[in-house]
Formats: sequence, structure tokens, C-alpha cells
Amino acid sequence: MSVSDFLERGALVNPGAVCLRQGAVAITYGDARSWMRRVANTLLAEERGHGRHAAVWCDNDALGFLCSLGVMRAGMAYVPLDTRSAASDHERILAFADVEVLFFQRRYADAVLALRPRLPRLQRLVCLDAALPGVSDLAAWCAGASDGEPSVEVALESTAWLQTGSGTSGDFRMAMMPHRAYHAFVAFCLHWMPDPQAVMLVAAPITHAAGGLAYHVLATGGQLVLIDRAEPRAVLEAIERHRVTKLFLPPTVIYRLLDEPTRAQRDLSSLKFLAWSAAPMSVARLREAIEAFGPVVTQAYGQTEALGISCMRPEEFIIDGHIADDDRLAAAGRPGLPFCRVAIRDAQGCIVGPGVDGEICVRGDQAMTGYYRNPEATAAVLVDGWVHTGDVGHFDDRGYLHIVDRKKDMIISGGFNVYSAEVEQVLAAHPAVAECAVIGVPDADWGEAVKAVVVLRDAAGVDDAALLTWCRERLGGVKTPKSIDRVAELPRSDRGKVLKRELRAPYWAAQRRGV
Repeated sequence: MSVSDFLERGALVNPGAVCLRQGAVAITYGDARSWMRRVANTLLAEERGHGRHAAVWCDNDALGFLCSLGVMRAGMAYVPLDTRSAASDHERILAFADVEVLFFQRRYADAVLALRPRLPRLQRLVCLDAALPGVSDLAAWCAGASDGEPSVEVALESTAWLQTGSGTSGDFRMAMMPHRAYHAFVAFCLHWMPDPQAVMLVAAPITHAAGGLAYHVLATGGQLVLIDRAEPRAVLEAIERHRVTKLFLPPTVIYRLLDEPTRAQRDLSSLKFLAWSAAPMSVARLREAIEAFGPVVTQAYGQTEALGISCMRPEEFIIDGHIADDDRLAAAGRPGLPFCRVAIRDAQGCIVGPGVDGEICVRGDQAMTGYYRNPEATAAVLVDGWVHTGDVGHFDDRGYLHIVDRKKDMIISGGFNVYSAEVEQVLAAHPAVAECAVIGVPDADWGEAVKAVVVLRDAAGVDDAALLTWCRERLGGVKTPKSIDRVAELPRSDRGKVLKRELRAPYWAAQRRGV
């Protein structure tokens, strides 16, 4: 059983239907399956299979996506490379993951060729869209291969993805995600966003969550529409033109969609699910999104190490025909499937009841098998089959999961625990605030002082005193920031998460932070 089985099933039920659409190019399920199998059979003919690793370096690209499926069908592990990252980051990933085969687009050829001499394990380069000196193009490379079923068996426990999971903490880890994790994730997605003949717009990078989400569309014979970038006008135009039913975006892009002046002019009535994940969404802006797009907004909570932990379906944001209260809007939903166990554990490792904060721990088929070449990190995160997420949260008395903060982002100020996410929700609700982040900075009296870093809609429209008063009225004195920094934009990871370590770094350069 392989991730490739999702495409195989789509081809079985809908062989002549369009599987992938990108610009003027439309690839049917039958042709997509043929490409995938020929890639797999070529790799196997080169004696590459189980235990070997291959990477794909491209933008949202139909052939690049099919190559990743072919890699997994051959029994190899797929290593995604995010094109928003620097070439030096890719070099680090390729070296650490022992990548032997690299598929790439012509636009990245110069960077690839510059890196190659420093990567002795990298034995095969394949350019997706051009023939280059000393480098095969994809069509020529697999021209002689059969498109029959590859002979190799792929075990559910074998690694499908090697996914970089450095996240916001800065340490480098690669999670080994087995094929069974994506089988569980497809079941999760079909529960979360049921839509048998979906048309899904892939605007977010297919090398991350959007790629995993695509698999459940393949399994039902739906259509994937790919665009290069999540630019608001391009997204809105694609929804209207292709009658898109599903769309996944990080919160920052949803904010830009809300602010796009041409949005009201577009027919978005086909949209059934506007999903987000990766980072919390401001309750104020979530309410705005539901008002703007209708009852289609939905979210999921998961991590690189544990896919699909919980979900909130569109109808759960609506109570008695009205948008739900802030407490419901702030929730991360309920565990998505019966075979996913979610528990809240205190500092002693004991499971706690509703309303009590603790670390969110997860157990189920959607979890990683460990970190590649990092047994110490594996032992710290994967304990007795449970993934310790590093997120602090609690269940309410209705079974909804609330994520309070990252453990490392909690601020201890004057002996009190201040959850940065709580302060951020209050600040983000101010009409002058576009985005914000809250951090702890060293303070002689408080130990750590609460600091807000804000991006304002109109820098001249509000002073710091007004923002602090807004917080104090809603949070009290302890949780209210002691100071505010104004910035043009917040530093973010390739996946859209705010990099609080970069915001904290200048303040903690002379001493070690305790948390």
C-alpha cells in the first residue's frame, strides 16, 4: 500500500476525467497514472527503491507532483523542497537526507548545478521541463519505461515523506512520515471536508500541507487546479473560472483575500470549503471571513509529526443560524477520527480533565515513526507511542480542543504564566491592528516583560497608549504588554508561521531565556 494508491483509485473510477489542470495544460487520470508509473519503473530500473531518497525542487507543478508520487511508488522516500527557501537551506536538506535523485524545474537549474559538486550522494538529476547539458529531461529519462504496474511492494510502515519540521524553534529535524500516516490523513480529510467530486485549487505550496491535502481529492477522482503563487487576485480569478469547491490557505493569505478590493466582484458561489491550518487565525478576522465568504470557512490542526489532529467543520462555526461566540471560534475543533487519540498531559505526564491546560499529546496512524538521523529528538518527542506536540491546550466541556500557546512561547512574568496567543487574540481584535505577535523580553523586575510587536493598518491612526488601554480593559494588568514595537511585517517561516525566536533574539542576546 502506497500513497500512489490514491491516484490509482482515481484512475480506476474516473480514467478520462481531468486529474491535474495548470494553465492551458490538462492531464487526465489515465495520463497521470502513466507518468507516475513510468517514473517509478525508471527509478527501479536504476536500482533505486526501498531505503533510497529523492527530492523535488519546483513550484506548484503538475509533473513535479506526479514525480513525487512516482518516487513513493518505487518505494523511495520523497523529500519536498520549498522554493521560498534559500539554496543554502536546500543544500542542507539534500545532504542531511542523503538524497540520490533530484527532480527540478529549469528556472532552478543554476542553483542546482552550483550545489551538485558539494553533494556527493546526489547521483541523478532530472529536469522537468528542459534538456540541459549533462542532465536528462523528464520525458527522455523515462521514455523507455513501461507504464505497467511496478513490481515492488510498498509497506504501510515504510517512509513516504521526509518532511523538514524545523518550525518556529530553529532546530533542524526531518520527520519520517510513513505511508499509513497519509492513508489516515485521507480518511481525516474525507470526514473534515466531504466533497466526492471536488475541484481543489492548489495555491499554497504543494510541497507542504497542500500536497498532503491533494491526496484525498485524487482518491475520489476529483480535480486539482494548480497555480504558482497564492496571489489574492489570481486566487479569486481561479475560483471563479474553474468553479473551485475547495481551497486551502494559511491565515495570512486569507487576510489578504479579505482586503482585496476586487473580491466582491467575483462569483465565489462554487466554494464549499475555505480551509486553513499551520497557524492560528485571529477570531476577529475569522468572523470577518465567515461574513465575507459564507459558512464555508473551516480549519484543521496538525503538525509535521502528526497529521490531522483535530478539525472544525464549517457548520460548527454557526449556532442557531448565527456566527458562534468567540470561544467557539477560537477552538481548534474536535479530534478528526476515532482512531486518533488526543490527550492533555500535565508536567508529570498525567492526563488531565476538561478546562485544565497541559501539553497536547497525540497517538494514532497519522503520526511519524521518528526523526531521520536524530534518535535523541525522537526519544524526546515520541514517548510510548505518543507524539508530544509542544503545544499547550485544553478540552472544554463540549469536547472542543483549545490551543493556548506553544510551550516555548509562554511568558513567565512576575511569577504568572502569560499565554502569548491569548494576548494576540485581544490585540488582533483592535481595528487598527493588521497582525501582531507577543513575546517575552528580559526585565529586572518582572523576570520577563510582555512585549507586543504589531503591524498596523494605519500607523498614524492609533498610538501605543490606546492599544495598551484596549488590552488592559480586556486582560488586566499582568497580561497587558509593557511595551509595543511597530514593524512593517512579521518574520515568518516558509510555511507562514511567525518566527518569534527572531523577534526575541535581540532582547535575549546577552542572556539565556529560561523557557
